[in-house]
Amino acid sequence: MADFILEMKEAILTYLDRSGGLQKFVEDCKEYNDSNQCLGFYRFSIAVNPSDLTEIDARLGNCVLHDPQKATCLFQSVCFISIKTLSLIEKIHTQAQVNVVLKLTHLPPLPDYYLNLCDFPHGYDPKRYFVMEGLVMAMTPVTKYTQGARFLCTEDTCPYSSGFQYIRVHVPGATESATVRNDFTCTLCGSSLKEDVKFRVLGDKQLVEMIHTRAVDALRADLTSSFRYQSTTVFLRDELCHQMKMGGLYRIIGIPAYVHQWPKVALSVEANNIQPWIPKCPAFISDNFQSLLSVTACSPWRFSAILANIFGSHVVPPGMYNTLKLCLLLSLVQTCGDEGEPGNFLDLLALTNDTLIVDRLLMYSLGIVARGTRHLASGEIFATVSKDEHGTGTANIQAGSALLATGGICFVGDLSSYKKDKLDLLHSVLETRTAIVFIPGKKYGEDVDQQLSFPIKCNFWAVADTCAPSKRSLKSDGAVLGSVDIGSFPSKMSNAFGLLIHCREAACDYPALALTHHTLQEAMNPGEPLYPASMQFTTQDYEALIALARSLQIELSPEAESLIHGYYMASRRVRTDPVHGSKLSAASVKLLMSLAEAHAKLNLRSRVLEEDAVIAVLLCENSITLKHGGSALVLSPNAVFPCDLHDHESLHRRDVNLMQLHQQILQFILTYAPEATAYITEE
Repeated sequence: MADFILEMKEAILTYLDRSGGLQKFVEDCKEYNDSNQCLGFYRFSIAVNPSDLTEIDARLGNCVLHDPQKATCLFQSVCFISIKTLSLIEKIHTQAQVNVVLKLTHLPPLPDYYLNLCDFPHGYDPKRYFVMEGLVMAMTPVTKYTQGARFLCTEDTCPYSSGFQYIRVHVPGATESATVRNDFTCTLCGSSLKEDVKFRVLGDKQLVEMIHTRAVDALRADLTSSFRYQSTTVFLRDELCHQMKMGGLYRIIGIPAYVHQWPKVALSVEANNIQPWIPKCPAFISDNFQSLLSVTACSPWRFSAILANIFGSHVVPPGMYNTLKLCLLLSLVQTCGDEGEPGNFLDLLALTNDTLIVDRLLMYSLGIVARGTRHLASGEIFATVSKDEHGTGTANIQAGSALLATGGICFVGDLSSYKKDKLDLLHSVLETRTAIVFIPGKKYGEDVDQQLSFPIKCNFWAVADTCAPSKRSLKSDGAVLGSVDIGSFPSKMSNAFGLLIHCREAACDYPALALTHHTLQEAMNPGEPLYPASMQFTTQDYEALIALARSLQIELSPEAESLIHGYYMASRRVRTDPVHGSKLSAASVKLLMSLAEAHAKLNLRSRVLEEDAVIAVLLCENSITLKHGGSALVLSPNAVFPCDLHDHESLHRRDVNLMQLHQQILQFILTYAPEATAYITEE
């Protein structure tokens, strides 16, 4: 047995030498030795690669994976012998003063090493490492815990009444009482032990609640689902604190432990390592979409037009609400990951007199993206604060719909169902992209109040009923040509949303009849595709296309940039009021850039062309017209889709119209902002 232990210690030393861990250990010792502070114990964090360790000694690798406490003791012994042999730290006298924390880089990709948050938590003893993946839905502020403490025997004649024989450090999965309490006894004489409080060391602790990624589907407010999901508490300590963000996806290596809080027993996980987790997305599109992309390569506008025309055929007939569907696809493409760059958001506000159909279309679109939440007016959209249930006495911050939709879409529904205070809060966050959470100190056991800020990284969708009675009097007297009454909610909300879309079907003679026929056909043939396009381009095909498009890296061409800035300058000049100044803010440039980038992505291009900027200008101009009225750039309300798309000839006619609008935009820029670009004259 002694030879077995010695061989594993030699393997540890070999691994530390090969991996560079020994050099880091010596440097950490030098820092401790140069410090004048006398500590009860010294903490060393050692990175361990189980694969490399197993190649050196399979028994040692198995010990690290399946008996972490024994492996930690072996590493502790090797580190202590190294310190004494090389005289690295003079203040260390006993092995108990060496606190070793092993940080695993990964676990073997085998099913037995995965902790499924959807399964009943049983069979996780003895304590060993597991990997789990999930979404952060709640967290507490950082608090303190006892990292380690020194105890002395109360019997003066006992040799252990002095020295550093009794050093208790936190063990993964243990509670605070396992480290510090008053009923410990001396193993030599049996007397009670007392703590030497001046040697107590405190560390940082943070509690995080995670749910399985499958629960994201339930966040879309699918009331027909019978599944219920429960969160799992994860303990973060010391350097792991602040490494997780609300609404983020993470892969965690940790040790499950049962926490007894009489009369309840809860499963928690002590985190050992944290890595951001990005779910695998398909890097290809279907053969049908690939063929369509090849056929429409002659025009920079046709592929996205056909995508929008047949999108959502489960809800509305092809050809209806094309402008809205195009904008929904652009917003889906312009979603980003958890670490996405700010400023690329694309918020939509749909104005309609048929909120039921538009609501169904938006709910269908919400299922296309991996992260989408449907917010209910009765809940909290950003964050709530409650008492932590784990006995820490601090606050527990729970994520609302917007934080849970990080990197995706938050659909807030009909704005007329919200009270003024909720609308004001939504307006503030749309402008700042930051949610502020206030934590009163007296209520949650702190000396001072805290104010935490959480970045909001999702696109917002909303619906407004244009037929709802408006609270603004004499609307018709002060109305500007082209603008619309946006209902009973404050007009500033329309400015907060980047893009307004008026859902009207001017090109369709009988939209109600078409919808009625669609609904009857769907009722008579439930679950069956009603149109050839539905069979050729499925919802799964759109999911793969959106996933691929949103991952593209985009480069802005000089021509597109010149067109966007030229239109912005010209539009500001024609929409400037002598009293109130310009009606266009700097956010309009971000909106134009975002629309142009999204249109290029939707067409699977890595470069934003001037034709992409034309679509961005048309959508933005119609949106501004709905807010502030028309300008010298007179466009049709259906400028992006001026005709029905049912054959090759109609697609060609649309291209001709868009080319004419392109020249009209260039003339508008040349007239009102001639200094903006130099290439317009050449064209």
